[in-house]
Amino acid sequence: MADVFSGCGTTLVEAKIHGRLSFGVDINPVADIVARSKIKPFSPTKIENEFENLQKNITINKIVNGFKFNERITYWFGEEEKIKLEALLWNIEQIENKDVRVFFYCAFSNILKNCSIWLQKSIKPTRCFNKIPKEPISEFIRQVKKMLKGNEEFYEILKNSNRLTIFSKIYCQDAKNVKIKSETIDCIITSPPYVTSYEYADVHQLTAYWLRYTKNLNDFRKKFVGSVHKSKSDLNFGSDIAYDIYKSLKEKNAKQASSTAAYFSDMLKVFEEMHRILKPKGRVCIVIGNTKLKGVEILNAEVFVQQLENSNFKVFSIAKREIPSKNLPSTRSKKTGRFTKIGAEDVVIVYPTEYIIVAEKK
Repeated sequence: MADVFSGCGTTLVEAKIHGRLSFGVDINPVADIVARSKIKPFSPTKIENEFENLQKNITINKIVNGFKFNERITYWFGEEEKIKLEALLWNIEQIENKDVRVFFYCAFSNILKNCSIWLQKSIKPTRCFNKIPKEPISEFIRQVKKMLKGNEEFYEILKNSNRLTIFSKIYCQDAKNVKIKSETIDCIITSPPYVTSYEYADVHQLTAYWLRYTKNLNDFRKKFVGSVHKSKSDLNFGSDIAYDIYKSLKEKNAKQASSTAAYFSDMLKVFEEMHRILKPKGRVCIVIGNTKLKGVEILNAEVFVQQLENSNFKVFSIAKREIPSKNLPSTRSKKTGRFTKIGAEDVVIVYPTEYIIVAEKK
């Protein structure tokens, strides 16, 4: 099976537990390191020994005098936190085993918000100058201990079912053009990013800066599905509903209309790529929610059904369920269209309904 928007790797973990070979694809390098750290089960003794060695070697004097930090790191972090985090990162980078290194990169990524002045409960990047950042080394040790427990549980589940060596591979690449061979996948299970997915880039920016994935957030955003940085001549909706949504949005906000158009155009290309990698009669299962922008209904599920049918799929099942809570920003400002906190005035529920679309390759 495959998940072409694998995110942090949950679907791949479940595939491994159930004995299914799996491929994951995600263009976000931050999600990539999290997923790779989750799908690789380490012998508890081995990874604990690696952790002990890392703790022994962590020293703050590894920083080269005059080291210049990215200005956006300075925007979010105090001097003491920057020095300790850079020292910690330097020590992680000295680990020879790539998989072990990724495991600790993931732990490093998880502590960055706590060690910065990022307002912890904010669903968009906001500085809090009254916040007291966590001390990086002790926070890192706490995070790794938490991950060690998760790894041990995963390892034991796979060991007891004789599935430790089940194949799972992740590609950090564009879902519109994947390395998976044609007609090799039985099933695709995935949940695509939502309209205005560039906000994922905002949320993951701290790790992107620290691990040198980018020097500029705008450049980082361009990689994501639905980026407005596309030629209008490249747009192809593959859906009458999508085009009508675009026209309605354009009357209210040209920029958001362009972003939505780019999103639907990208998703059509993704469905065409799904069709290529699936075996004949292979199935795809897509989880998506509908939303509103500027008062316009963004009917993602309905658009996806048309796009799948135009990509030579047969849609034969659509399940619908209400989602009163989910690990996604759940409210959006009517005025700005941006995500906002639940208690704010003038808000609308962003994803009140979720759809599960099942289709088969013709």
